[in-house]
Order: sequence, then C-alpha cells, then structure tokens
Amino acid sequence: MSQPSSDDLIALGQQRWLPVYRPRDVVLDHGRGARLWDREGRDYVDFAAGIAVCSLGHADPDLVAALTEQAGKLWHASNVFYTEPPLRLAEELVAASRFAERVFLCNSGAEANEAAIKLVRRWATQKGRPPEKRVILTFRGSFHGRTLATVTATAQPKYQEGFEPLPGGFRYSTFNDLDAVAAEFGSGDIAAVLVEPVQGEGGVMPAAPGFLSGLRALCDQHDVLLVLDEIQCGMGRTGTLFAHWQDEVTPDIVTLAKALGAGFPIGAMLAGPKVAEVLGFGSHGTTFGGNPLAAAVARVALRKLASPAIEANVNRQSEVIRDGLSALNAELDLFVGIRGRGLMLGAVLKPELAGRAGEVLDHAARAGLLILQAGPDVLRFVPPLNISDEEVADGMQRLGTALRAFTDSPSLS
Repeated sequence: MSQPSSDDLIALGQQRWLPVYRPRDVVLDHGRGARLWDREGRDYVDFAAGIAVCSLGHADPDLVAALTEQAGKLWHASNVFYTEPPLRLAEELVAASRFAERVFLCNSGAEANEAAIKLVRRWATQKGRPPEKRVILTFRGSFHGRTLATVTATAQPKYQEGFEPLPGGFRYSTFNDLDAVAAEFGSGDIAAVLVEPVQGEGGVMPAAPGFLSGLRALCDQHDVLLVLDEIQCGMGRTGTLFAHWQDEVTPDIVTLAKALGAGFPIGAMLAGPKVAEVLGFGSHGTTFGGNPLAAAVARVALRKLASPAIEANVNRQSEVIRDGLSALNAELDLFVGIRGRGLMLGAVLKPELAGRAGEVLDHAARAGLLILQAGPDVLRFVPPLNISDEEVADGMQRLGTALRAFTDSPSLS
C-alpha cells in the first residue's frame, strides 16, 4: 500500500480538522535534538519547540527510555488507585519548588489554571467571603488558557470574542503598574492575583524589577493569594527552574505544564501551605491527570531541567541569540527592541511592520527555521533548553537568510 503524500495529508487536515488552526504546508516527520525533518527529508532548526514545550528537544534518549519502560508496565489506572510514578513526581515537584506542600497533576496548562481558579474560589469561600468578593485579578496581555474560565482570565479580547457570556469574577489591571493594582485592591473584593512572571502570548514581556515583590506585598496586606502562571516561562525556560526565583518572591500557587513533560502532555498545580488543605475529597479531579506514562516522562524531564548544565546552557545561549539578533538588526533595522529572559526571547518589530510577523515566519520556514510570533509584532524564540552551539549558529544563519528575504520582498520595497 502506497504511503500518502504530504499534499494528501495536508488536504486531509483541511477536510477533517475543525478549522481553528492555520498550519503551514509542512508535514513534520521526525526530530533529533533541536532539528526536525519533514516527510520530504528537508531539515529545520527548531527555535519554537512546540510552543516552548519540547524543552529537551526531540527524541531525547533518556525520555524515550522512561516512556518505553513505563509503556511496558502500566499506561493508566485512574486516581482511584495509587501508582508510583505520579507519587514520586509530586514528591519531587514539592522538593524542587521550595514552597509547595501538595500537588495536583492534570493534562495541560489550561487545566492547571482551572484547578488554581477553583482553589482560589474555595479558599475564599472558606474564609467566609461572599461570591462577589472572590474576584481574581489578571493583567492585560496575559494568556491563561482556552477553556471558558481561563480564556476569561486571559485579558485579551481577541481570545474572548464570540464566546460570551463569559464567567464572572475576573477583573483586569495593567501589567507592571503597581499603582494601578493598588487601586484595584481598594474595592475590597479581590481574592487572588493571577500573573505570568513573563507574559508569553502578550509579547514576551517580563515582569519589571520589583513588580512581583510588590504584588506579594499587596497580597499580604489584603489577605489575597498570589498565583503564578509559569506554564510557558517555568521549568528552566527563563534561566532558573522557576521563573519567580529571579524575583525572590514566594507564591501561594504555581501552575506548570508545557516544558514539564518535555513534549508529553502533563500539567501541575503546586499548592503552598496557605491553600494545601483547601480542596477536599470530591471537590476536584481528572480522569487522565498524572497518569503513569506522563509522570514517568516528567520525572526524568524535571531532573534534567533542574540540572546546573541546563541552567548554564540557557543563560549562555540566550546571550548568543540576543547578540545575533542585535547584529541582524544593525544590518536590517527591523526591531525596536529585544526582550525576555533566558531562552524566552522576543524581537519587537518596528511599528510600521506591526501585523507582519506572520510573513517573517513564512520566510523562516522556507529557510529551514521554525520560530513563533507573540501578538502581531513580536518574533518569539523559545528553542529547546539543551540546544547546542552548532544548532544555535545554524539557526541564526537561517534567520538571517529569512530576514533578508523579508526585507527584499515586494511589499517592503
């Protein structure tokens, strides 16, 4: 039986998938490290990592071994029975976190944030606060998921339009503006602040120095929970295992996903001492969350991501990519700034190029480089955290080819 062509598979996707995606006309087939190959054998340097998911690249032998070993033993048993991998993972996450006492394992970042939202609401209920005083404050430019509650927490109208009525109990403030947040606290109805230490979809925007510590102080002053969404920026992505370590704050709740499974679906909500006992029997759950396969992979991923070698590589390669972007900008004059932390970097296109990031991504793919955008005007670079010198050098060379082709395109001439 003949194998379907890439065109056949693309046509199948266009016919059978809900049209909520616009994939590029490439069918990826296999990968190794920070390189991918399509079905025609063409190679790509991966500066996207499945949207900051493939934290250890592709086909990491240690992850493959962990998955294969567990696959031969037990795939699923549900949470009405104990299995060892999720128990060990919870123990290791608590130890690594420096603040948590308990862990809820799930399948995705949106589910982790859903669990955090429910935990906040139940905590406020137990404090005797009426429903109108259980508001969760989030920030414009944030992204917290695609479920109805998390898309409401996401303070970007483009993700919410057409899904009204949205759930109540959320309000938005300005990221990196402590005065604006303090004014919101004056209403007396806030139960928690939910914030990304580095906004991802909002344009790779880091918290300003002192912003998270200022939020912590306000939360303490008003008996409010501080919830950190580290789904994209956590697990070594920004140069430390947890992004908030760089801000020297202690959260009440942290949510994780993406890099934690290094490509295998898993999410986690970590609960500190103030909220560790709030959700009791029957108050929340998940069928597949923390299944033995995902937990076995995540245990190995966590151990590797927490290593000094990964931290050193992230910080070193971050400087190499920053320097490369600066050199390309000196030549081509495309960016007004480069921001981010570690290997979560954004190059901000000039105002006259706003809305053109997608075109740059097309040129990059043609040059054999996979990158992302964040909003209409930011090129986002989130490669595997163990990316090699050779892969970075090759990727930056291909980026230069793509950016030169973009500047030479008829629409810019």
